[in-house]
Amino acid sequence: MPLDTSTYSLALLRLDGRRWNELRRLTAQISTQAAADGSSYLEMGNTKVICTVTGPSEAKATGGNRSGGDKADVQVVINIAGFSGVDRKRRGRRDKRTQEMQTTIANAFSQSLFTHLFPHSTILLSLHILSQDGSLLAALLNASTLALIDAGIPMRDYICACTAGSTSSYSSNDEKADPLLDLNNLEEQELPFLTVATLGDTDDVSVLVMETRVQIGRLEGMLAVGVDGCKQVREILDQVVRKRGTKILEASQL
Repeated sequence: MPLDTSTYSLALLRLDGRRWNELRRLTAQISTQAAADGSSYLEMGNTKVICTVTGPSEAKATGGNRSGGDKADVQVVINIAGFSGVDRKRRGRRDKRTQEMQTTIANAFSQSLFTHLFPHSTILLSLHILSQDGSLLAALLNASTLALIDAGIPMRDYICACTAGSTSSYSSNDEKADPLLDLNNLEEQELPFLTVATLGDTDDVSVLVMETRVQIGRLEGMLAVGVDGCKQVREILDQVVRKRGTKILEASQL
């Protein structure tokens, strides 16, 4: 099917052919690993992530005393495959960026999960990064949401994440810069961007991470585009969950 250029100039298309407000192809599956309490596999463009959930399980005792408090403790472990990106640098668990992502994900789900229903217990999210091509934190959050739903852990709503950037760098000081949705790796290396996650189909922001510099006047536009992208992501994740639920119902009726 030929590309419709009647209302959009080819000169304004991005390197991968997308318009400024288009998501990359997002596909996902749940219940991918039978041995886990919950599992998921997610692709956002060429970024590919596997997530498994263990728990809620009883927390380990320390010093003869029962550990854990009145709420479940959400723990996150991220493993990055050596072949996942162009950079062959080995990243261990003590890598600063990895630890920051683990803390961000754990804090986000500690607020959205009904952890008070599981006192003195632990919920462990194991995330495995198979391929990196931008929007990594967003992909990890989306995969975690699906795996937690598969595990049957009650939560307030979906946590859906997306990235948004600007078409001009901080140093250029271009006032006419436009926002971009769902950046790939090449765009993240050249342009300022942020990662935003919202709760369900609302505008309630649960995660907002920005590691680059940008003029304050562009931030509002980037955030608005990111929130709109989160709503598009939620529709896709909801379809995945409903499709899986339909299969379970059909199997139970046989």
